[in-house]
Amino acid sequence: MTTQSKGRVILALDVPTLAQAREIARRAAPHLAAVKIGNQLFTTEGPSAVAAMREMGLQVFLDLKYHDIPNTVGQAVASASKLGVWMVNVHASGGAEMMRAAAGVAGRPIVLGVTVLTSMDEAILQATLGTTRTLRGQVTHLARETQAAGLDGVIASPKEIRDIRGACGERFLIVTPGVRSADAELGDQKRVMTPGEAVRAGADYVVIGRPILAAADPVEAARKIAEECDRVSVE
Repeated sequence: MTTQSKGRVILALDVPTLAQAREIARRAAPHLAAVKIGNQLFTTEGPSAVAAMREMGLQVFLDLKYHDIPNTVGQAVASASKLGVWMVNVHASGGAEMMRAAAGVAGRPIVLGVTVLTSMDEAILQATLGTTRTLRGQVTHLARETQAAGLDGVIASPKEIRDIRGACGERFLIVTPGVRSADAELGDQKRVMTPGEAVRAGADYVVIGRPILAAADPVEAARKIAEECDRVSVE
């Protein structure tokens, strides 16, 4: 398993081309722990996007949220490992056997389980999944399942960090999307905190895209968010 990075901010490179990704990543790099390559950029550019970021000295979180039969997911994690990524994720709702297949890959990167997407609220969760659990209960349940399967941590909204810490302990990684500055638009996010609030609650890393990418000065936005996280870290 790859070791943790310095810093707290993972920039979500939610852009359509590698040229755009290179430019913003190059400029914001001093303020980042890593960059996240998700479905949009990876579908357009493929493994070359990962290679380009690594050539710039940046660690890569490959955010493809694998959710398939165990053998397929295990092979996908092995392929991601060959790309030299720092971190990948799988849907925890894929089940214990699937997560164990991901955890058992030799020389694998950090593997996290996605709990409940930050675009979902209580009503959507219960209507879609048919569960009687509360949203917080579902996140905590999936976090426990993820830990028991041998994965390294979870992706979860900042609203559930304290529940996960209580259930899984301090060494379990928590990476939080759904992070917005106090004056930022929420977009399709429903369960959010500011970067400082998320770190204060116990997040190891915060994933931030639009508040940096859409800022008038993306580099300054990245710098301010990194400094906000750093201030909380030393409190």
